[in-house]
Amino acid sequence: MENLFNENALQTFVKKYADYPTDFVLRVYTSRLLGADSRLVLHGGGNTSVKMPVKNIMGEKKHVIFVKGSGRDMSVIEPEGFAALNLEPLRKLRGLESLSAEEMDNQLKIHQAIAYAPDPSVESLLHAFLPHKYIDHTHADSILVLTHQKHAEDILKEALGKKIAVLPYIMSGLPLAKAVIDSYEKNSDIDGIVIINHGIFTFAEDARASYEKMITYVTRAETYIKEQIQGRPLITRRNDLSRPANAESALARCVQVIRGACAHLDADGKLRRFYAETRSDSDLINTSLSKEALEICRSGVLTPDHAIRTKNTIAYIESVPEDDNDLKRIADHAVNTFKEDYQRYFRDHAATNKTDQSDSDPFPLLFLVGGLGLIALGTTRNAARIAADIGEHTIHAKHRANTLGAYVPISEDHIFDMEYWSLQQKKLSSSPPRPLQGQVAIITGGGGAIGFGIAKQLLAAGAAVVISDIDEIRLETAYSILTETYDTSLVEPMAFDVTDYKSVENAFEAVACKFGGIDIVVPNAGIAHVAKIEDLEPEKLDQVIAVNLKGTFTVIKAAVPIFRRQGTGGNIVVISTKNVFDPGAAFGAYSASKAGAHQLAKIAALELAEMGVRVNMVNPDAVFGDENVCSGLWELVGPDRMKSRGLDPEGLQEYYCQRSLLKQRVLAEHVGNAVVFFASDLTPTTGAALPVDGGNAAAFPR
Repeated sequence: MENLFNENALQTFVKKYADYPTDFVLRVYTSRLLGADSRLVLHGGGNTSVKMPVKNIMGEKKHVIFVKGSGRDMSVIEPEGFAALNLEPLRKLRGLESLSAEEMDNQLKIHQAIAYAPDPSVESLLHAFLPHKYIDHTHADSILVLTHQKHAEDILKEALGKKIAVLPYIMSGLPLAKAVIDSYEKNSDIDGIVIINHGIFTFAEDARASYEKMITYVTRAETYIKEQIQGRPLITRRNDLSRPANAESALARCVQVIRGACAHLDADGKLRRFYAETRSDSDLINTSLSKEALEICRSGVLTPDHAIRTKNTIAYIESVPEDDNDLKRIADHAVNTFKEDYQRYFRDHAATNKTDQSDSDPFPLLFLVGGLGLIALGTTRNAARIAADIGEHTIHAKHRANTLGAYVPISEDHIFDMEYWSLQQKKLSSSPPRPLQGQVAIITGGGGAIGFGIAKQLLAAGAAVVISDIDEIRLETAYSILTETYDTSLVEPMAFDVTDYKSVENAFEAVACKFGGIDIVVPNAGIAHVAKIEDLEPEKLDQVIAVNLKGTFTVIKAAVPIFRRQGTGGNIVVISTKNVFDPGAAFGAYSASKAGAHQLAKIAALELAEMGVRVNMVNPDAVFGDENVCSGLWELVGPDRMKSRGLDPEGLQEYYCQRSLLKQRVLAEHVGNAVVFFASDLTPTTGAALPVDGGNAAAFPR
């Protein structure tokens, strides 16, 4: 394992954080080095600390321990990501016989030196009891591989040497903290301590020394494993399984079905949908086709800390049939089998731990699929990515553990205690979900003013959004602006041609592989042409119809099999126009093609209702855009209309504003709000048209 400590980088880091004490900045720097390597820690795992004298507001010197905030990601941690605790009161807790989770949490809060700091790590007492200035803790993959062996203690001593103490698994909290300090006091010459099935702690009076001890011992573990398993096959391939011929298409179908099979009503009666994250490296694919696959899925997490992110086991689907109905039966069976086992696990342990049945969520979060790899689910994009990362590391580590000897699972008692420990569950608590959280939307014409406005409002409502456009420059501009506000994991630009069904189908397949499926479809792409009928070239009419009518058809058609596989309903919101009801002269190609798309949407509402898919229309008018994202339609028709009325651009917008009944300008965000309304299922409505035009009596739907 590479030692990332770099003096030049450190000096730059110290200058950047010159307002903080150097000892503390060193702590932040080496914490980031640990977090930078996923073989050491994953997404909020691990913890670090530093003990320092700090003057309080009265000028009194107090001994304070700065410990990583609970769940904070060490790879990007800032100084504000550490909790500050008064050290002496915490050390007195060593004299207690026991300390409940609630009381430990209370004590940690009582003794905070900075009230607004994050919640401290659940291992704060361990850090406090040890005397060292700097303490580092990771869940290093290679260390965990060694701890999952039958004679783990002997193997660890052989691999790491005499200066590492080894303790059996003890759940985080006062008992673990006392066991660690007792072990250290028996042999204060040690460099660190390994906790079976948990991880490794190293410590020193110097930040660099503590970090480098961690790298040294993890490297020793890696070297030992490599030497011991060299030349041995990691898995045994099954002859009756193979990778599907069209793997991407199979993956898209499979993830849609899995996502649908796991969607369920939450306690409030709202449908909980999941995002998906897929991983398909060669090791995962080979594992999925191996004789060991089922046992790897059933043998549990590497460390109990992971259970809140992934559950203890992985659902397994050994192959993906070509028929969707067969695939749904297989996926439903895998999910139901997992649920039954999880409910058994919960019943077996909940009474002992006084855990309420309502806390149980029996649905799987990880699937290993034959020939395709790993599929992870999460109610947020980040949760899905975390589950995928942990699942991937777990499977790779189990390969090495099995090849080294035999992977010894952690007892269910330990897993349950940690999974439902109140201090662990706090890591998952968050603000209430937004209305469209868990849903995936795709908007065609996303590079234009209306498409951009729709994307903004869908993102604000919690959806992940794919914006598509044939104009890649416009698309990139819209994407750049959206990602100034929203995380890049929630926005995806995708260029494709709505007039080419295969292009649309391939794009929808890619969306499914990226996000798990599609729930909201917004056919918005459109073009216009100004010409009276006698002057209208047939080729121009064909072009407008191809985009506005055929483009709506291709997008709806490509969405139907996805909605059917998911089985969770969905929403199609067609961006129509006031011209359907109130057309204008010399605008026949646009008005007629949009009227056709409007009628097509009504037919779709009739045909798709049996799947729970709602199809509605929004009829905007005079949406001009702004200086960042303009309207392609108004770039085309605006100059002629300004000329005929003797107006400048601002005057033209004001003209349309004053023409409306409400005397109000129509913004792209208003159209977006209408789309969000339909997508939120607030009313049992399908086949409806909602004007967003400021009020136009001639365009009232009828």
